[in-house]
Amino acid sequence: MRFSRTRGAAAVLAALASVAAAGLPAQAAAAHHDSTLVRTQDGWVRGESTPEGRQFLGIPYAQPPVGQLRWARPRPAGSWDGVRRATDFSNRCVQGASWDPGYQDPTYTEDCLDLNVYAPEGTGSKPVMVWLHGGGLTAGAGSDIVPDAFARQTGTVVVSINYRLGAMGFLAASGLDKEAQDGVSGNYGMLDQQLALRWVRANIGRFGGDASRVTVAGESAGGRSVCTQLASPTARGLFRAGIIESGAYGDCAARTPKTAAAAGAAFAAKLGCSASASASASAAKDTVACLRGKPAQEILAAQSGFDWAPVAGGAFLPQQPATATATGHAAHVPVLNGANKDEGRLFAYGSYDGQGKPLTAAAYPDALKSAFGPATGAKALARYPLSAFPSPTLAYAAAVGDQLMACPALRLDRDLASDGRAPVYAYEFADRTSPPFASIREAGKTFDFGATHVDEVQYLFKHFGLPTPLNAEQHALSRQMVQYWGSFLHGSAPRAAGQPAMRDQRGHPGRTLSLRTASAGGNTISTTVGTEHRCDLWDATAAG
Repeated sequence: MRFSRTRGAAAVLAALASVAAAGLPAQAAAAHHDSTLVRTQDGWVRGESTPEGRQFLGIPYAQPPVGQLRWARPRPAGSWDGVRRATDFSNRCVQGASWDPGYQDPTYTEDCLDLNVYAPEGTGSKPVMVWLHGGGLTAGAGSDIVPDAFARQTGTVVVSINYRLGAMGFLAASGLDKEAQDGVSGNYGMLDQQLALRWVRANIGRFGGDASRVTVAGESAGGRSVCTQLASPTARGLFRAGIIESGAYGDCAARTPKTAAAAGAAFAAKLGCSASASASASAAKDTVACLRGKPAQEILAAQSGFDWAPVAGGAFLPQQPATATATGHAAHVPVLNGANKDEGRLFAYGSYDGQGKPLTAAAYPDALKSAFGPATGAKALARYPLSAFPSPTLAYAAAVGDQLMACPALRLDRDLASDGRAPVYAYEFADRTSPPFASIREAGKTFDFGATHVDEVQYLFKHFGLPTPLNAEQHALSRQMVQYWGSFLHGSAPRAAGQPAMRDQRGHPGRTLSLRTASAGGNTISTTVGTEHRCDLWDATAAG
């Protein structure tokens, strides 16, 4: 639920009336004694204290993207009078239902561009991490994680944000191109992220954060977003470092304007707002008006089957991220980048065992050909023989995870390091005993997920606000990972007490920190991650 921008003001002002009468602004006087009362550039907010520190939830950073602002560049939030209560998460942006806790129902609310701030108590200016959530650019919210303990343990301020998703965040169309300043539409979700970063730059000092030491971080689609922001000239100066967790998939590729406009035309037709990608100006304008008149529920129902992703070719993203990185045109900032050892098992489970139809040996060759095409599928069949895996599903999962996540992450390490201007640190989360995330723990209790997609998140934060069921060894690994991430946020090489430091890829190419529990060998520097994931095959395939 959204909260009134003046909610709670009367009670607070009445309580402070005597102070105001003495000649000081009431809120300012109270802020000297109450660290949960903070003035932002738009108005006062009151958060709350927790055993981990302070938290301020549901602060708007942009105007609601409704009406004519649907599919428009986000505009800064307007000011409010009095004190805004900031103790509850805001709405998730428009998205469908999922198994995840609290996400069982879809949401159709477009008024969602808010952020959350977690700030430890105490004085001094602290490094800042801005977290971009995952969810395939079609789902998720800043409330997916609760990083309050992480913020306290690392001595940092953490900000999590919402941004527009799916068709609401990434629709490109001829009529929208004509409205865009650079003639390229379809990047609204990414522009939301940049506006949130600008809010952080303007306001975070009031929460104890250092605006000159901002790291943008994310997992899965959030990591892909970081990869995209690294390549965006309009993001320059908004952060000093980046963390990419399982986000290099597809080499962070964006859509071309032509492909995006064609998809937009097909989407419009699906909603009964027909117009070709090359429609006349008046027809294109009519199409956009028709789309803006559709309820969010219809937009969400129609978006299935389309690729919602950023669009290259304009001022926001002149080049493909991989091209910008390889040619030295990406931001020259330190990067911490990695993936999980068994990324593909989550996706394979969803396609097969989770549907009650485990992949069979007989169907395995065709599954590879369907996933990678006939020629590459045949090569994969030779490199991933069933004899090397406990089941056909896990064999398929290994191929998918290597091609989709593991090898693109290593390629990104090499490309970033080749520029030589900023350090690059590589990790692989390899705790194969890690519990799968909350929504599939019971449903998939007989499936071996290993160290699959998303699993590392719960070692850093409360995932969906839930305590993570870690054993003693996993808790130890969790503490070490928090130290690695925290030291990076503070500007050093990622380190943990008594553990090997992550190596800078510029001087130690191919050396990846493998994050494992003590009984599995502990954290070690590996030089064989690329070989283990058969990256010679997938690198050659990616090169064409």
